[in-house]
Formats: sequence, structure tokens, C-alpha cells
Amino acid sequence: MKKYWEIMRELREDRDLKQKDLAAVLGTTQQVYSRYEKGENEMPIRHLITLCRFYNVSADYILGTGQNIRSK
Repeated sequence: MKKYWEIMRELREDRDLKQKDLAAVLGTTQQVYSRYEKGENEMPIRHLITLCRFYNVSADYILGTGQNIRSK
């Protein structure tokens, strides 16, 4: 199973974006974003939500869970 930071990098590279582009979307610096993609810093949930909206994907996709959770 891929780590979320690997999926973040793939999403970015598939769209030919640079780290500084995503840092601007998140309102942070390129250095901080780079640490997210390396798995050095945990990403705040607000940034996860922003990335989901930006890429039009679910949090499950970015987190690599791929599970459909049903309420009982």
C-alpha cells in the first residue's frame, strides 16, 4: 500500500505541477510542502481537505485506504 505522501507526489506530477504551485494552493511554503511529500511532516487535516477539493478526489484516495466505509 502506498503512503499518502507518495500519492500526493503522483497527483502533482501527473498534472505537471511544481511543489511551489501546491504550496500556494495550501497557503504554505514550498519547503513545508516538500516535507509533506517526503513524509517528514504530518499534513494538517485542513490541507488534506484542500488537496481533495483541488484534485477532485476523496480523502480515502489520498490516504491510500481505498475502503468504502458503510454506516450500520
